[in-house]
Amino acid sequence: MLNIKQTKLHFASALLVGGLMGASSMSFAETLKLSHNGDTKSPVHQALKFFADEVQEKTDGDLKVRVYPNGQLGTQRESLELLQSGALDMAKSNASELESFDPAYGAFNIPYIFRDREHFYRALESEDIGQKILRSSEQYGFVGVAYFDAGSRNFYTTKPVKTPADLKGMKIRVQPSPSAIKMMELMGASPTPLPFGELYTALQQRVVDGAENNIGAVTTYRHGEVAKYYSQDEHAMIPDVLVISSKTWESLSDKNKAAVLAAGKEATAFMKTLWAEYTEEELNKATKMGVEILDVDKDAFIKAVEPMHKDAANDPVIASYVEAIKALDK
Repeated sequence: MLNIKQTKLHFASALLVGGLMGASSMSFAETLKLSHNGDTKSPVHQALKFFADEVQEKTDGDLKVRVYPNGQLGTQRESLELLQSGALDMAKSNASELESFDPAYGAFNIPYIFRDREHFYRALESEDIGQKILRSSEQYGFVGVAYFDAGSRNFYTTKPVKTPADLKGMKIRVQPSPSAIKMMELMGASPTPLPFGELYTALQQRVVDGAENNIGAVTTYRHGEVAKYYSQDEHAMIPDVLVISSKTWESLSDKNKAAVLAAGKEATAFMKTLWAEYTEEELNKATKMGVEILDVDKDAFIKAVEPMHKDAANDPVIASYVEAIKALDK
Protein backbone atom coordinates (compact mmCIF):
# COMPACT_ATOMS: atom_id res chain seq x y z
CA MET A 1 0.00 0.00 0.00
CA LEU A 2 1.33 3.46 -0.90
CA ASN A 3 1.96 5.83 1.98
CA ILE A 4 0.51 9.36 1.92
CA LYS A 5 3.68 10.98 0.57
CA GLN A 6 4.01 8.43 -2.25
CA THR A 7 0.34 8.85 -3.13
CA LYS A 8 0.71 12.63 -3.20
CA LEU A 9 3.80 12.46 -5.38
CA HIS A 10 2.16 10.00 -7.79
CA PHE A 11 -0.93 12.23 -7.97
CA ALA A 12 1.15 15.34 -8.66
CA SER A 13 3.18 13.48 -11.28
CA ALA A 14 0.02 12.23 -12.95
CA LEU A 15 -1.45 15.73 -12.92
CA LEU A 16 1.66 17.24 -14.44
CA VAL A 17 2.42 14.56 -16.98
CA GLY A 18 -1.22 14.03 -17.87
CA GLY A 19 -1.52 17.65 -18.90
CA LEU A 20 1.24 17.12 -21.42
CA MET A 21 -0.20 14.10 -23.18
CA GLY A 22 -0.76 14.48 -26.86
CA ALA A 23 1.53 17.51 -27.17
CA SER A 24 4.45 17.66 -29.51
CA SER A 25 8.01 17.79 -28.17
CA MET A 26 8.08 21.61 -28.24
CA SER A 27 4.42 22.47 -27.77
CA PHE A 28 4.43 21.16 -24.20
CA ALA A 29 7.32 23.51 -23.38
CA GLU A 30 5.21 26.54 -24.33
CA THR A 31 3.70 26.53 -20.85
CA LEU A 32 6.01 25.73 -17.93
CA LYS A 33 4.53 24.74 -14.58
CA LEU A 34 6.10 26.53 -11.60
CA SER A 35 5.41 25.43 -8.03
CA HIS A 36 5.93 27.33 -4.77
CA ASN A 37 4.62 27.02 -1.22
CA GLY A 38 3.73 30.68 -0.53
CA ASP A 39 0.23 32.10 -0.63
CA THR A 40 -1.01 34.46 -3.32
CA LYS A 41 -0.48 37.55 -1.12
CA SER A 42 3.18 36.81 -0.43
CA PRO A 43 6.00 38.85 -2.00
CA VAL A 44 7.46 35.69 -3.55
CA HIS A 45 4.20 35.02 -5.41
CA GLN A 46 4.19 38.58 -6.71
CA ALA A 47 7.81 38.19 -7.83
CA LEU A 48 7.08 34.89 -9.57
CA LYS A 49 4.08 36.37 -11.37
CA PHE A 50 6.31 39.26 -12.44
CA PHE A 51 8.82 36.68 -13.71
CA ALA A 52 6.10 34.83 -15.64
CA ASP A 53 4.93 38.05 -17.29
CA GLU A 54 8.49 38.96 -18.26
CA VAL A 55 9.11 35.54 -19.81
CA GLN A 56 5.97 35.80 -21.92
CA GLU A 57 6.87 39.31 -23.06
CA LYS A 58 10.52 38.51 -23.84
CA THR A 59 9.59 35.45 -25.91
CA ASP A 60 6.70 37.18 -27.71
CA GLY A 61 4.32 34.64 -26.18
CA ASP A 62 6.33 31.64 -27.37
CA LEU A 63 6.97 30.58 -23.77
CA LYS A 64 4.58 30.96 -20.85
CA VAL A 65 4.90 30.17 -17.15
CA ARG A 66 1.94 29.10 -15.03
CA VAL A 67 2.46 29.67 -11.30
CA TYR A 68 0.98 27.21 -8.78
CA PRO A 69 1.04 28.69 -5.22
CA ASN A 70 0.18 27.23 -1.80
CA GLY A 71 2.04 23.95 -2.33
CA GLN A 72 -0.64 22.73 -4.77
CA LEU A 73 1.92 20.47 -6.47
CA GLY A 74 3.53 19.23 -3.26
CA THR A 75 5.79 20.52 -0.52
CA GLN A 76 8.96 22.36 -1.41
CA ARG A 77 10.99 19.16 -1.18
CA GLU A 78 8.44 17.12 -3.12
CA SER A 79 8.47 19.75 -5.86
CA LEU A 80 12.25 19.44 -6.13
CA GLU A 81 11.99 15.65 -6.43
CA LEU A 82 9.38 16.02 -9.19
CA LEU A 83 11.61 18.59 -10.86
CA GLN A 84 14.61 16.24 -10.82
CA SER A 85 12.56 13.56 -12.54
CA GLY A 86 11.34 16.02 -15.16
CA ALA A 87 7.69 15.75 -14.06
CA LEU A 88 7.70 19.43 -13.01
CA ASP A 89 9.31 22.31 -14.88
CA MET A 90 10.14 24.94 -12.26
CA ALA A 91 10.02 25.48 -8.51
CA LYS A 92 10.86 28.10 -5.93
CA SER A 93 13.06 26.68 -3.18
CA ASN A 94 15.74 28.20 -0.97
CA ALA A 95 19.44 27.69 -0.35
CA SER A 96 18.79 25.83 2.90
CA GLU A 97 16.64 23.17 1.21
CA LEU A 98 18.85 23.04 -1.88
CA GLU A 99 21.94 22.26 0.18
CA SER A 100 20.62 18.70 0.53
CA PHE A 101 20.61 18.38 -3.28
CA ASP A 102 23.65 20.49 -4.19
CA PRO A 103 26.18 21.14 -1.37
CA ALA A 104 27.45 24.33 -3.05
CA TYR A 105 24.36 26.13 -1.73
CA GLY A 106 25.69 25.48 1.78
CA ALA A 107 27.91 28.57 1.40
CA PHE A 108 24.82 30.75 1.87
CA ASN A 109 23.63 28.87 4.94
CA ILE A 110 26.49 29.68 7.29
CA PRO A 111 25.14 31.95 10.02
CA TYR A 112 26.37 35.54 9.92
CA ILE A 113 28.18 35.04 6.60
CA PHE A 114 26.63 38.32 5.38
CA ARG A 115 27.12 41.64 7.17
CA ASP A 116 24.03 43.31 5.68
CA ARG A 117 21.68 43.25 2.67
CA GLU A 118 24.12 45.08 0.39
CA HIS A 119 26.83 42.53 1.15
CA PHE A 120 24.24 39.79 0.53
CA TYR A 121 23.35 41.21 -2.90
CA ARG A 122 26.97 41.68 -3.93
CA ALA A 123 27.53 37.97 -3.30
CA LEU A 124 24.41 36.89 -5.21
CA GLU A 125 25.25 39.05 -8.22
CA SER A 126 28.92 38.01 -8.32
CA GLU A 127 29.80 35.84 -11.32
CA ASP A 128 32.29 33.93 -9.16
CA ILE A 129 29.88 33.29 -6.28
CA GLY A 130 26.12 33.53 -6.71
CA GLN A 131 25.93 33.08 -10.46
CA LYS A 132 28.45 30.22 -10.43
CA ILE A 133 26.42 28.41 -7.75
CA LEU A 134 23.25 28.76 -9.85
CA ARG A 135 25.03 26.93 -12.66
CA SER A 136 26.54 24.25 -10.41
CA SER A 137 23.49 22.05 -10.01
CA GLU A 138 22.71 20.87 -13.55
CA GLN A 139 24.30 17.51 -12.71
CA TYR A 140 21.75 17.14 -9.90
CA GLY A 141 18.73 17.58 -12.17
CA PHE A 142 18.04 21.30 -11.96
CA VAL A 143 19.51 24.65 -13.00
CA GLY A 144 19.35 27.85 -10.94
CA VAL A 145 17.60 30.75 -12.67
CA ALA A 146 17.42 33.56 -10.10
CA TYR A 147 17.63 34.54 -6.44
CA PHE A 148 14.89 36.23 -4.43
CA ASP A 149 15.30 38.15 -1.19
CA ALA A 150 13.75 36.25 1.72
CA GLY A 151 14.90 38.68 4.41
CA SER A 152 16.89 37.89 7.49
CA ARG A 153 16.00 34.85 9.55
CA ASN A 154 15.27 35.44 13.22
CA PHE A 155 13.93 33.39 16.12
CA TYR A 156 10.28 33.55 17.09
CA THR A 157 9.45 31.68 20.25
CA THR A 158 7.00 31.09 23.08
CA LYS A 159 9.38 32.70 25.61
CA PRO A 160 11.90 35.56 25.24
CA VAL A 161 15.26 34.78 23.60
CA LYS A 162 18.00 37.42 23.85
CA THR A 163 21.15 35.25 24.09
CA PRO A 164 22.07 31.69 23.05
CA ALA A 165 21.74 30.69 26.70
CA ASP A 166 17.99 31.40 26.47
CA LEU A 167 17.69 28.72 23.76
CA LYS A 168 19.03 25.95 25.98
CA GLY A 169 16.57 23.05 26.10
CA MET A 170 14.17 24.63 23.62
CA LYS A 171 12.89 22.66 20.61
CA ILE A 172 13.27 24.88 17.56
CA ARG A 173 11.84 23.99 14.17
CA VAL A 174 14.43 24.08 11.38
CA GLN A 175 14.48 23.21 7.71
CA PRO A 176 16.01 19.83 6.80
CA SER A 177 19.41 21.42 6.22
CA PRO A 178 22.67 20.17 7.74
CA SER A 179 23.76 23.77 8.31
CA ALA A 180 20.53 24.75 10.06
CA ILE A 181 20.71 21.72 12.34
CA LYS A 182 24.37 22.34 13.22
CA MET A 183 23.70 26.04 13.93
CA MET A 184 20.90 25.20 16.33
CA GLU A 185 23.02 22.66 18.18
CA LEU A 186 25.85 25.18 18.63
CA MET A 187 23.39 27.73 20.00
CA GLY A 188 22.19 25.22 22.58
CA ALA A 189 18.74 24.42 21.20
CA SER A 190 17.27 21.11 20.07
CA PRO A 191 16.81 21.28 16.26
CA THR A 192 13.49 19.82 15.13
CA PRO A 193 12.99 19.47 11.34
CA LEU A 194 9.34 19.86 10.35
CA PRO A 195 7.48 20.75 7.14
CA PHE A 196 6.53 24.42 7.21
CA GLY A 197 2.85 23.59 6.74
CA GLU A 198 2.81 21.68 10.04
CA LEU A 199 4.48 24.42 12.07
CA TYR A 200 1.47 26.42 13.30
CA THR A 201 -0.09 23.33 14.87
CA ALA A 202 3.28 22.21 16.26
CA LEU A 203 3.70 25.60 17.98
CA GLN A 204 0.12 25.56 19.21
CA GLN A 205 0.49 22.08 20.70
CA ARG A 206 3.99 22.82 22.06
CA VAL A 207 5.58 20.11 19.92
CA VAL A 208 8.17 22.83 19.31
CA ASP A 209 8.94 25.94 21.35
CA GLY A 210 9.79 28.15 18.43
CA ALA A 211 11.15 28.47 14.92
CA GLU A 212 13.38 30.70 12.84
CA ASN A 213 12.30 32.56 9.75
CA ASN A 214 11.60 36.00 8.34
CA ILE A 215 8.85 38.23 9.71
CA GLY A 216 6.33 36.97 7.16
CA ALA A 217 6.08 33.64 8.97
CA VAL A 218 4.90 35.50 12.06
CA THR A 219 2.29 37.61 10.26
CA THR A 220 1.20 36.11 6.93
CA TYR A 221 1.14 32.57 8.35
CA ARG A 222 -0.17 33.75 11.76
CA HIS A 223 2.58 32.05 13.78
CA GLY A 224 2.60 35.18 15.94
CA GLU A 225 -0.73 34.04 17.36
CA VAL A 226 1.09 31.31 19.30
CA ALA A 227 4.73 32.54 19.40
CA LYS A 228 4.74 36.00 20.96
CA TYR A 229 8.46 36.87 20.88
CA TYR A 230 10.47 37.81 17.79
CA SER A 231 14.20 38.09 18.45
CA GLN A 232 16.07 40.14 15.85
CA ASP A 233 19.34 38.23 15.91
CA GLU A 234 19.51 38.12 12.08
CA HIS A 235 21.48 34.88 12.11
CA ALA A 236 21.01 34.21 8.41
CA MET A 237 20.09 35.80 5.10
CA ILE A 238 19.23 32.73 3.06
CA PRO A 239 18.05 33.50 -0.47
CA ASP A 240 15.05 31.92 -2.10
CA VAL A 241 16.08 30.31 -5.38
CA LEU A 242 14.09 29.81 -8.58
CA VAL A 243 15.17 26.60 -10.29
CA ILE A 244 14.25 24.82 -13.52
CA SER A 245 14.43 21.12 -14.32
CA SER A 246 17.55 20.18 -16.30
CA LYS A 247 15.31 18.26 -18.71
CA THR A 248 13.10 21.27 -19.30
CA TRP A 249 16.12 23.55 -19.60
CA GLU A 250 17.68 21.40 -22.30
CA SER A 251 14.41 21.38 -24.25
CA LEU A 252 14.38 25.19 -24.55
CA SER A 253 15.82 27.06 -27.51
CA ASP A 254 18.84 29.28 -26.88
CA LYS A 255 16.59 32.31 -27.38
CA ASN A 256 14.15 31.13 -24.73
CA LYS A 257 16.93 30.20 -22.31
CA ALA A 258 18.27 33.74 -22.60
CA ALA A 259 14.78 35.14 -22.03
CA VAL A 260 14.28 33.04 -18.90
CA LEU A 261 17.60 34.20 -17.41
CA ALA A 262 16.93 37.85 -18.29
CA ALA A 263 13.46 37.65 -16.73
CA GLY A 264 15.04 36.10 -13.65
CA LYS A 265 17.44 39.02 -13.20
CA GLU A 266 14.63 41.54 -13.53
CA ALA A 267 12.49 39.59 -11.06
CA THR A 268 15.39 39.63 -8.56
CA ALA A 269 15.58 43.43 -8.78
CA PHE A 270 11.78 43.69 -8.46
CA MET A 271 11.83 41.51 -5.34
CA LYS A 272 14.61 43.59 -3.73
CA THR A 273 12.38 46.67 -3.62
CA LEU A 274 9.25 44.68 -2.79
CA TRP A 275 10.90 42.95 0.17
CA ALA A 276 12.16 46.16 1.78
CA GLU A 277 8.64 47.60 1.79
CA TYR A 278 7.14 44.32 2.95
CA THR A 279 9.46 43.95 5.95
CA GLU A 280 8.55 47.35 7.38
CA GLU A 281 4.84 46.67 6.95
CA GLU A 282 5.00 43.22 8.54
CA LEU A 283 6.95 44.35 11.60
CA ASN A 284 4.16 46.84 12.27
CA LYS A 285 1.55 44.10 11.80
CA ALA A 286 3.41 41.79 14.19
CA THR A 287 3.39 44.46 16.90
CA LYS A 288 -0.37 44.89 16.45
CA MET A 289 -0.75 41.11 16.86
CA GLY A 290 0.83 41.41 20.29
CA VAL A 291 4.24 40.10 19.26
CA GLU A 292 7.13 41.64 21.19
CA ILE A 293 10.09 42.59 18.95
CA LEU A 294 13.28 41.92 20.91
CA ASP A 295 16.80 43.28 20.48
CA VAL A 296 19.49 40.72 21.24
CA ASP A 297 23.16 40.31 22.12
CA LYS A 298 24.20 39.56 18.53
CA ASP A 299 27.89 39.17 19.42
CA ALA A 300 27.03 36.21 21.66
CA PHE A 301 25.21 34.48 18.80
CA ILE A 302 28.10 35.16 16.40
CA LYS A 303 30.58 33.69 18.86
CA ALA A 304 28.45 30.57 19.35
CA VAL A 305 28.63 29.65 15.65
CA GLU A 306 32.34 30.36 15.07
CA PRO A 307 33.05 26.59 14.65
CA MET A 308 30.86 26.61 11.51
CA HIS A 309 33.05 29.29 9.92
CA LYS A 310 36.16 27.25 10.71
CA ASP A 311 34.60 24.10 9.26
CA ALA A 312 33.53 25.98 6.12
CA ALA A 313 37.09 27.21 5.56
CA ASN A 314 38.17 23.56 5.34
CA ASP A 315 35.25 22.28 3.27
CA PRO A 316 36.49 21.54 -0.28
CA VAL A 317 33.07 22.25 -1.82
CA ILE A 318 32.32 25.64 -0.29
CA ALA A 319 35.64 26.99 1.06
CA SER A 320 36.37 29.09 -2.04
CA TYR A 321 32.84 30.54 -2.05
CA VAL A 322 33.01 31.40 1.64
CA GLU A 323 36.39 33.07 1.23
CA ALA A 324 35.09 35.08 -1.73
CA ILE A 325 31.95 36.16 0.15
CA LYS A 326 34.00 37.40 3.09
CA ALA A 327 36.38 39.23 0.74
CA LEU A 328 33.44 41.24 -0.64
CA ASP A 329 32.94 42.77 2.80
CA LYS A 330 36.47 44.19 3.03
